[in-house]
Amino acid sequence: MKVSDFDYDLPKELIAQTPIAKRDESRLMVLDVKEQTIEHKKFKDIIDYLEPGDVLVRNNTKVIPARLYGKKETGAKVEFLLLNNIEGDVWECIVRPGNKLHVGTKVIFGDGILTADILEVMSGGTRKVEFHYDGIFNEILDKIGLMPLPPYIHEQLKEKDRYQTVYAKYNGSAAAPTAGLHFTNELLEKIQKKGVVIANVTLHVGIGTFRPVKEETVEEHQMHSEHFYIKQEDVDKINQAKKSGKRVIAVGTTSCRVLETIADENGFVKPTEGDTQIFIYPGYKFKCLDGLITNFHLPQSTLLMLVSALAGKDFIMKAYNEAVKDKYRFFSFGDAMLIKDI
Repeated sequence: MKVSDFDYDLPKELIAQTPIAKRDESRLMVLDVKEQTIEHKKFKDIIDYLEPGDVLVRNNTKVIPARLYGKKETGAKVEFLLLNNIEGDVWECIVRPGNKLHVGTKVIFGDGILTADILEVMSGGTRKVEFHYDGIFNEILDKIGLMPLPPYIHEQLKEKDRYQTVYAKYNGSAAAPTAGLHFTNELLEKIQKKGVVIANVTLHVGIGTFRPVKEETVEEHQMHSEHFYIKQEDVDKINQAKKSGKRVIAVGTTSCRVLETIADENGFVKPTEGDTQIFIYPGYKFKCLDGLITNFHLPQSTLLMLVSALAGKDFIMKAYNEAVKDKYRFFSFGDAMLIKDI
C-alpha cells in the first residue's frame, strides 16, 4: 500500500491558525459508514448522535508548555522541546541546533531559574537531558515555557488554555488530543444528562504525531511510542457497554489507539499501563471501537490512514474532498468529524 494513496489537495488557507471563539460552534461532518452518507452539522449537534448507555472515551492528558528557549554558556541561543520524562528530572528532548549541543553542554533558561545538562545523544538525534532548578518543575515551565504548537500553525496562541481540553488533568503531552478541544463543560453536562457515560484514558501525546511518513509504502513505517494508562473505573464502564450491546465511541485517535492496544478479541479491556506503537491502517480489524470523533488530518499521515481503516479509504477521501470544497477548517484548531455505524 503506497503512502501517496493517502494524499489530497489542501489549500493553505484552510489550515486553521487560531481556535474559533466558542469551542462547540465548530463544524461537524457526520459520516455514516453503513449508509455511506455525509451530513454537515455544528459540533454541539453531536449530542443528537449519542444514545443513553453509549460510552464516550476521552483522553484526559494535559499539554505542558514544553517548548523552551535558552542559551549556552557561550551565549548561543538554543531551543528545547520536551518529549518524554524518562525519570525524575531526566527528559528526552528535541534540541536545536542539534550539532551544537554535545554531551556535557550546559544550557541556561529564564535567567538561570532552570538549567540543563546534556547527558546523552539518543537514537534519532534526540538528547537525554537532566534539568536543575529550585521549586516545582511544572510551575517553572508555566513561567518560561511555551505551548508546543504544531509546525503548520504560525499564529501566536493568545490563551494557553485553548490548546487544552476542558477536562485536561494529567501533565505529560507535547501536543493536544485535538478532537477533545471542541467540547465545552456545558456540552459534556448535557451529554451526561442524556445518559451517555464518560470514560477516560490517559495517553501522553508525543511530538512524533506531527512527523511525516518518510517511507514509500505504508507497511514499512514505524510508529513512535507513547505512554498510556487506563484505570479500573474506566475499564468497568467500557466493558459494561460491550456487555450491554452499547457503543464505545472514542474522542480522538489517541483514545482509539489506547482502546485498540489493550482490547481482547471480543473488545473487552483491562486496567493497563504501558507504551503503544500500534499502527492502524486499512486492513486492520477494530476490536473495541464502534465510532470515532476526530479532526481532519494531514495528507499522507498515519492518522489519515487510521480513519481510512475505520470508514474505508474511498469514503474518507470523498469526505475530505467534500470538506475542502465546503471550506471546512483543517488540523488542530479546525473542524471535526464523527464516524459512526462502522
